[in-house]
Amino acid sequence: MAAIQRHTGDAKSRKRKLFESGLNPVPIDETPGKMVSWFTSPFTNPLKARNPPGLGNTLPDLQQPDTVISNDIPPESSRTLEPLTAPASSVPVSGSIESPSGRPGARGDLFNGGNDDPPAPQPSDHLVDDTWEDRRKATTQAADVSDETSRMGSTPSKLSAPSSRTSVGQPFVKTEPKDDAALLHTVAARTASLSSLSSQLSSAKSTTPTNLDGSGSPIPSKQSESPSQKNRISFAELRPRTSIPSNLSPTELAQQSIHAAFSSRLNPFALHQNEHQLLRSHISQLHVTAYLNIRNRILRLWVRNPLVGVTQEEAAGCAASSRWLGLAEVAYEWLLRNGYINFGCVEVPDTSHLKVRRPKNKRSRRQTIVVVGAGMAGLGCARQLEGLFRQYHYRLALMGEEPPKVILLEGRNRIGGRVYSHPLRNQNPEGIPKHARCTAELGAHIITGFDHGNPLNMIIRGQLALHYHALRDNSTLYDIDGRLVEKKEDAMVEKLYNDILDRASIFRHRPEPPQIISGNKELIESGRDPQGEVGPMLSATENTRRDESTRAGSDQLENVPGGMDKLTGKAHMVTGSRKKTAPAMAAEAMGWRLASNVLASRDLNLDAVARGMEYPTLGAAMDEAVKQYQFLLDLSPQDMRLINWHYANMEYANAVNLGKLSLSGWDQDIGNEFEGEHTQVVGGYQQVPRGILQYPTPLDLRTRKSARRIIYDPDGRRGRTARIVCDDGQVFDADRIILTTSLGVLKEESLSFDPPLPKWKLEPINRLGFGVLNKIVLVYDKPFWNVDQDMFGLLRDSDVAGSLDQEDYETNRGKFYLFWNCIKTSGRPVLIALMAGEAAVQAETSTDADLVAGVTKELRGMFQDSQVPLPSETIVTRWRQDQFTRGTYSYVGPTSLPDDYEVMARPIGNLHFAGEATCGTHPATVHGAYISGLRAAFEIIEELLGPIQVPKPLVPGSMRVASSPKSPKNTSQKRKAEAPVIVAETASAKAARLDTIEHEILSTIFAEIGTQPTKSSGKKGSNPFLVFTTDKWEEAKERVNESRQLSTGNTNAKGNKNDIRTVVGQMWREASEETKQQYRDRTIGNRAANNENAATFEARLASWNDRAVELRTKWLEDHPGRLSEEEQQAMWIALGVGDFDRKAKMVSKYADGAAVKVKQENSR
Repeated sequence: MAAIQRHTGDAKSRKRKLFESGLNPVPIDETPGKMVSWFTSPFTNPLKARNPPGLGNTLPDLQQPDTVISNDIPPESSRTLEPLTAPASSVPVSGSIESPSGRPGARGDLFNGGNDDPPAPQPSDHLVDDTWEDRRKATTQAADVSDETSRMGSTPSKLSAPSSRTSVGQPFVKTEPKDDAALLHTVAARTASLSSLSSQLSSAKSTTPTNLDGSGSPIPSKQSESPSQKNRISFAELRPRTSIPSNLSPTELAQQSIHAAFSSRLNPFALHQNEHQLLRSHISQLHVTAYLNIRNRILRLWVRNPLVGVTQEEAAGCAASSRWLGLAEVAYEWLLRNGYINFGCVEVPDTSHLKVRRPKNKRSRRQTIVVVGAGMAGLGCARQLEGLFRQYHYRLALMGEEPPKVILLEGRNRIGGRVYSHPLRNQNPEGIPKHARCTAELGAHIITGFDHGNPLNMIIRGQLALHYHALRDNSTLYDIDGRLVEKKEDAMVEKLYNDILDRASIFRHRPEPPQIISGNKELIESGRDPQGEVGPMLSATENTRRDESTRAGSDQLENVPGGMDKLTGKAHMVTGSRKKTAPAMAAEAMGWRLASNVLASRDLNLDAVARGMEYPTLGAAMDEAVKQYQFLLDLSPQDMRLINWHYANMEYANAVNLGKLSLSGWDQDIGNEFEGEHTQVVGGYQQVPRGILQYPTPLDLRTRKSARRIIYDPDGRRGRTARIVCDDGQVFDADRIILTTSLGVLKEESLSFDPPLPKWKLEPINRLGFGVLNKIVLVYDKPFWNVDQDMFGLLRDSDVAGSLDQEDYETNRGKFYLFWNCIKTSGRPVLIALMAGEAAVQAETSTDADLVAGVTKELRGMFQDSQVPLPSETIVTRWRQDQFTRGTYSYVGPTSLPDDYEVMARPIGNLHFAGEATCGTHPATVHGAYISGLRAAFEIIEELLGPIQVPKPLVPGSMRVASSPKSPKNTSQKRKAEAPVIVAETASAKAARLDTIEHEILSTIFAEIGTQPTKSSGKKGSNPFLVFTTDKWEEAKERVNESRQLSTGNTNAKGNKNDIRTVVGQMWREASEETKQQYRDRTIGNRAANNENAATFEARLASWNDRAVELRTKWLEDHPGRLSEEEQQAMWIALGVGDFDRKAKMVSKYADGAAVKVKQENSR
């Protein structure tokens, strides 16, 4: 547990590592020393940043995109042929994360003690390095529980094979557990001694409110409170930890915050629809900008380091003014509940250690929540619920509730669902990290972009630090005769295909444009909060905005397909016009020659298909467009093969023949694509679900528990439990159920419901489609293909050789049409052949021998100059036969309605639903499944705690209010600042308000003249041996570790600090006199610098204090009304400025009204 303990230390000292490489590192500020402040003690270092000192740009290379899954999700395996042992080619791993020291980033051995902390004089930079190294190793090693669980060999060809091996474990021993449940026992035993991270946190990480008595119990407020208000901690009662660094200009901070919002699937300049619904009756248009500034800053804290959860105090510190604390409170809770922050494999703030006074006569039984299915949706939901219950433990206790128990049921003997990395027989990797395992992706394969909000970005790169390979579209296409297709010909046909898809897209459903509530973009980009009159609430101006949105939506511009992504088969969407260029003119612009006697103005007419069919399909419309283009162009058989290759690639993206896709809704997730390079996880995608299962604490997983019947309460009445009856007869009682089974299982009706599902739920289940994609994994002893190409394609002939009839290409175009080169991710020479569309369906009933013989024949035709042997190992997927999925992923069928995905997500009483088929914005993806799990967790926490309670008033009345129309205007005199509206406030709330104001003042001072000079600000290191120890600590540690590993035979063994100190002492004794003299000279120089610093300290301090008083005075002049005259006088008394020659003994007395007494004492 060394990695977690070291990480705890970082959290306690508020040292945050920079996660997003696109953001500038924020160095930690020097402690202001003994600077006198008039606020209470928690702010002795109010501007401490979230980065360790000296971190700079030595962080891991995180320029790669966020993690998303590909759309291919095949089933378990079938193996043929015997494996042969042969060396694999050495291929470097691209895109791997490196730690600050340059080593591959990893999550270290959590089961061994660490020696990473040096003696006191040693800098803390190396802690960051070891933490990153530790976290990746732990992801891989702990995921399979090292080698201490029961193991079993590689599984032969069978459906739902129990293999669950990933790139984990000791480098020299690679075995696998019988199932994923086995790994929990060892990890649980080893982590039992680890106390809660959050319980160890200092005040900087604690969520303890300031209104607690000495026992930790809340001090009852003198004012009456509603029940909902009693169950929450108001931000006005917190001691905010400033989250606005002083060394960043407002514009730089704003740009980082805007980037963080984009990286979190949110518009930085506009409210999310759910935010709008929450705030519409509480804020005006002016407040929107202030809210967005705060929300974006909170996201910045999370994006910069997803290893540490954002606390309430930090969120409150994102408000630049005390008047915005209510906005910060709502923004934090909305982001937290909806899974935009504090999600994934992260230690979250824990409030379980707070002592509360529970309601009398209310001791409810502990509720149980059962999540059915341990795929990405189920794992994500269970992990999110565990984190939310820790963070809301305090609220639940005030309600007399215990945090519910979360149980995860999985029918297989492995986790991951359609994410399945099957281990290969030959576990001698080449070109990938030695600790990684050689695996083949039978299910999800590709992460389709890390940028713009993919939540798996935070998990894969920010938390688990997994290696990944960035894919390049450097593919080539082979024709049926084995010759390469010319690039020019390929490009022309691709443009023609995109034009056909574009013309078919004019018939797609266009949803009503959402109402967008935007802030002031100029203010947000400059990091400034709004000024001026408040105006009416948002709810009072909705009709006007709706009319404006309708007019904007009637524009002739829209999202249209702008090209196809060969890696995923999906269409790129760009902004274009609904009016299309005449096809003849468009074809000429592409480089085509028109057929003879063709008029340039001739258009395509697809209305007969689009409007003549009851349920028109995309395939029918595109086929008709191809036929009409054949009258305009002289298309050759090769042109037809190229067009149908793109057809097959799109069938891969949708897991179905295009003839079964809805013409109006096939691209209903348009505009939600993540950006950035596509990637693959090195050593197996299944490391991701295993990491979610294990960190920060293992989830309660029960494998081999296949649900047969679900009994639920459609009314969701409290006290009415639900039940899950498993195939083995075991029954699980639950208060709430989250069902994450695939749409294919629901369509098959193998799972019964009592009472039966209502009609409104069954209708979308029947209308939506659930397709299939299959693969053949081919393992060789050595590669015969170009290993630098990530993929290559194969054109397929029609059923009738050389046919120009589009229908003749339908059945064969998707068979082995694309080959993935997986040598850089599996560590072995591996090709994966895809079977899409009708070919995927045919594979379900084909034999392994026929498929292997067929693909080998095609490869030999493509690589005629090479000897193409039979593969040493093969795996064939048949996902339709998998009883736990019955296919791969969903698609929009011809009869589907626009809101079917949303209806699929709606709960029925205490039965909730999650999975990719319930995520309308990102269906058929792993990230979509994970996002659906976060959404289901939000539904549960809303039911337990109720909706978010918005403080009233949300923004205090100190802000100027729009003048009444009846009030006469006086333009002859300059308008004076209106006095703030004084509202009754508790002592703790007053102290928090004054602390926040002091934050603002100090931020202004520090930004102008820096922190107060201190005597300790000179160079450190006046002892030559201690300086030598600092320089040589890492070298000595490596020597100790190598010696310990050689003596124990354990490659992960580490020495302790005393051993390292002994080696450093020996190195000093053995150092030459010249070397020692160099360190003596360094210390002499340090002493001289320190003496000079001390000699000028008093003058520098006096100059700084005078300037600080000037800046403080100017701030008060620029912000009239923020402090009353009495409060200003008390502030100057506390600072010892003016006529008072004595400083306050206890600054905290100011907050409770004792300042008058201090003044009297000074005047005597």
